[in-house]
Amino acid sequence: MTAAVAASSEWVDGSGVRRPGGDVHAWHPGTNQTLCGLALSRSALRRFPHEAFGYRASDVVGAGDPIGRICPRCVAATRARPRRDRTFRRP
Repeated sequence: MTAAVAASSEWVDGSGVRRPGGDVHAWHPGTNQTLCGLALSRSALRRFPHEAFGYRASDVVGAGDPIGRICPRCVAATRARPRRDRTFRRP
């Protein structure tokens, strides 16, 4: 399941599509909380189900960007984790 975007504000681009702005978080559609644990309703976050959360820890937000902050906990929750193989060392 891919994560969508939830943000604290929005702006409309030139083609009339809503885009996220402000604090950006990841959430799974159908749930009422972000991946970092914030409740969407209590935090007044707007949902953007048409926008996939494709941010990385190396992304830099500039002063002219409508996105003010990308949640580092949400970035960590969407990142692929290396698989661990269990090895049984008992004889």
